[in-house]
Amino acid sequence: MSDPAAPGQPAIRHANKRGAARLAAVQALYQMDVAGSGIFEITAEYEAFRLGKEVDGALYREADAQWFRAILTGVVENQKTIDPVIRQALTDDWPLSRLDSTLRAILRAGVYELMKRDDVPVAVIVSEYVDIAKAFYEEDEPKLTNAVLDRVSRRVRGEGRGKDAS
Repeated sequence: MSDPAAPGQPAIRHANKRGAARLAAVQALYQMDVAGSGIFEITAEYEAFRLGKEVDGALYREADAQWFRAILTGVVENQKTIDPVIRQALTDDWPLSRLDSTLRAILRAGVYELMKRDDVPVAVIVSEYVDIAKAFYEEDEPKLTNAVLDRVSRRVRGEGRGKDAS
């Protein structure tokens, strides 16, 4: 039997395990950037104490641990390729170094998936990472995330919504 919503309420939407893994990967990438933590230390910490666990009274959603690891290791192993792609998609007045660590983590994870995960549709990747940006920001960052990922998707996959400026 399904979980019916109360009359007049939207249907209950169960957590997307890959979406939760993406969010956790962005948080882990941020932590690695700010604290200088290593990938093995961060992966072990998240898998043992965060993914699907309660932390300081907040329950972390259950996440696809394999997807979490794939994003984290993929970004770390490919960062020297990913960062120039992000730089190329940013405007001249927004160098990568100007972005805060959270936004850099979001863009790195999204660009990794666009470049290396052909099995995931562009629309899913862009939508998921724009939603993650909205969880952290209220102003221009979600729009910037959308624009950068759209430019990258056109460049690396030949897909995207806007006109190609290159």
